[in-house]
Amino acid sequence: MKILVTGAAGFIGYHLVEKLAGRGDSVVGLDCVNDYYDTGLKYARLKETGIAKEAIEYGREVKSTVYENYSFIKLNLEDRDGITSLFAGGRFDVVCNLAAQAGVRYSLVNPYAYVDSNICGFVNVLEACRHNGVGHLVYASSSSVYGLNERMPFSTDDNVDHPISLYAASKKSNELMAHTYSYLFRLPTTGLRFFTVYGPYGRPDMALFLFTRAIIENKPIDVYNHGDMKRDFTYIDDIVEGVVRVIDRPAACRPEQTDTDPRRSTAPYRIYNIGNGSPVKLMDFIEAIEEALGKKAVKNMLPIQPGDVAATWADTEGLFKDTGYKPCTDVKEGVKKFIEWYVKFYGVIL
Repeated sequence: MKILVTGAAGFIGYHLVEKLAGRGDSVVGLDCVNDYYDTGLKYARLKETGIAKEAIEYGREVKSTVYENYSFIKLNLEDRDGITSLFAGGRFDVVCNLAAQAGVRYSLVNPYAYVDSNICGFVNVLEACRHNGVGHLVYASSSSVYGLNERMPFSTDDNVDHPISLYAASKKSNELMAHTYSYLFRLPTTGLRFFTVYGPYGRPDMALFLFTRAIIENKPIDVYNHGDMKRDFTYIDDIVEGVVRVIDRPAACRPEQTDTDPRRSTAPYRIYNIGNGSPVKLMDFIEAIEEALGKKAVKNMLPIQPGDVAATWADTEGLFKDTGYKPCTDVKEGVKKFIEWYVKFYGVIL
């Protein structure tokens, strides 16, 4: 297939590009390479896929020196003309939209970034898919949409009308917009509510990266809600396997409804949780980092931050039933792999 992966310089996008290009798909990666976090890490990911920083020019497609079936283009999702032109010439079978302004806490200080990228940019993708015969749009949603929901595990049948961050609200809007296009134009769309993803080349604003760096540098780590937190930590390889399975299985129209459940739709539209399905206590996660580093953390216990939730836990039964997805990486094994990458990448001597 010919597949467009947006957010190709991002954490999940980079790993997905490697998986798809490695199995023989024709892949085009797109990213704006913004400075939300260290662009050096983003360019390092691109370099791993054969895209040199020096070769990148906005709006121009660059061929990979590693994968003959991969190319990259620097472009903003908000660039309507650029996106329209890319799709018109691309003839993509599948689009996997992972590009977005990420981060719950950052949305408290820069809300407009979320509207520009996650809403305006997303409608550009939807319109481009609609007008260019794309067979399947897979897009990143987030576990953040569950907001104030307290019922565990989080189920896609749960109400998600009470987000507690603009980031979460923007992701819920993506799901609503996607359904509209699925219903009106029969565009198959599948939304993936990602739970906490970690692993090599991960985002430096995430807990694993922050904790590892602080412990190595003998600095205290900030532990929110006084450590009483649980997260459905999911290793990157497991996440990518799930995304690929979804890419290969486009959403199909359901038969006419036989009940009055408003969460059901006849459109070719699906929403899945994609996570480990087994929450880990934050303090146990920190202990796994300490064990991998051979070093204890100095903990700065703090109250929970605005926009955060105390626990996440994914009900992944729907994804398993439809695709056979089942994560298999234990958190200690996953943390160990991240630490090994971190030490090598940054030249750390433990």
